[in-house]
Amino acid sequence: MADLLPSSSPLNVDSLNFDTLGLSAALQRSLAEQGLASPTPIQAQAIPAVLQGRDVWASAPTGSGKTLAFALPLVQLLQPQPGQYHSGRATRALVLVPTRELAVQIGQVLSALAWPLGLKVAVVYGGVSINPQMMGLRGGTDVLVATPGRLLDLVAHNAVQLGQLKHLVLDEADRLLDAGFADELQRVLALLPAQRQTLLFSATFDAAVAALAQGLLHEPLRLSVQAENGEQAEQSEQASPPAAIEQRAMAVDEAKRLALLRHLIATHAWPRVLVFVATRYACEHVAGKLFKAGIQATAFHGDMSQGGRQNVLAAFKAGRLQVVVTTDLASRGIDIALLPVVLNYDLPRSATDYTHRIGRTGRAGAQGLALSFVTAHAQAHWQLICKRTDLQLPLEVVPGFEPLDTPPAPMPGGGGIKGKRPSKKDKLRAMAPPTQP
Repeated sequence: MADLLPSSSPLNVDSLNFDTLGLSAALQRSLAEQGLASPTPIQAQAIPAVLQGRDVWASAPTGSGKTLAFALPLVQLLQPQPGQYHSGRATRALVLVPTRELAVQIGQVLSALAWPLGLKVAVVYGGVSINPQMMGLRGGTDVLVATPGRLLDLVAHNAVQLGQLKHLVLDEADRLLDAGFADELQRVLALLPAQRQTLLFSATFDAAVAALAQGLLHEPLRLSVQAENGEQAEQSEQASPPAAIEQRAMAVDEAKRLALLRHLIATHAWPRVLVFVATRYACEHVAGKLFKAGIQATAFHGDMSQGGRQNVLAAFKAGRLQVVVTTDLASRGIDIALLPVVLNYDLPRSATDYTHRIGRTGRAGAQGLALSFVTAHAQAHWQLICKRTDLQLPLEVVPGFEPLDTPPAPMPGGGGIKGKRPSKKDKLRAMAPPTQP
């Protein structure tokens, strides 16, 4: 049985510092240079357990500092001890993530910690040429941050050796179990040695993640850090957003959304806004209209090259762009410090996606604002999202943008929300004949 250590356990984080967690002096100096004096709750609970060599299964609210929760102890465990010598640079630690952006972000954190200690960190992902990544892996690497598909490509080219792996981290494990990654994840896991330390971080404790954890983890310490609103992460399939995020919803006709968006940007003079839409076409359309209106805006979606996506994020973080219009590609794994506003131009498909979208703001204790446009056609869907996130928000009306459209008649048999009804793929699998033993 896994131990469960909820945040309601007697743990006074205010009285802790990184020294009390058993971190080395070198890592403490690195943290001090970054202005980090005390650990977040997930760091305070996870770091000692990882240093002890335990498997960990953790869930924490967005923006809680989970990357450092595994990066700090991982780097310390990999640091050569006096008298030790490592022949070559076998891959000793693997961090699996679902997206390129998250891989880059985690790689930057690990590299900043590992480089002064003489450890090598490599980051690999698809969408770019494999040759430079293969060259970068010559001689091996201490820590490899990878997306599953590209890792399998590198294994097929004999560019990565996983036989001496000692530590495995699955970050955003719930997304690694999505249909697009699940098969690749299982193929990667089959290549790893059985004797290893495994750390699993997930936004949810749902059935799929639980099944994965039970098959991978050995007597894990199960952590659930409490959100500021007092709810435990494992009590619901949706992680609760931090209380630092102010949430508002606005009723608006579909045809008036773009004009309302321009009005809000001009009225409030937000320095940066992340706008979520449903499709890649909508990204280009909305960003193009905003740009023609004199707003520094651009699109961010999966059809862009990796270099193009990195350039957009860099410009946005530096303040050279005021608005980035994106799909759910940016709903996870994107850390933009002090992002003041997230706006749902199109509502997300699920309550979980809603939580992850608005979690791009209000990070690390900063204040944030999350706005959602609710059209007449989307009102029933919005009510379901509110129900599943325990959210009670009145629909505001902005003067001059009063909605005229009326909600459509309810469909016979009611409706649903993504994640609660079988998908098309689920139905096809159910119809398929059973495989022969």
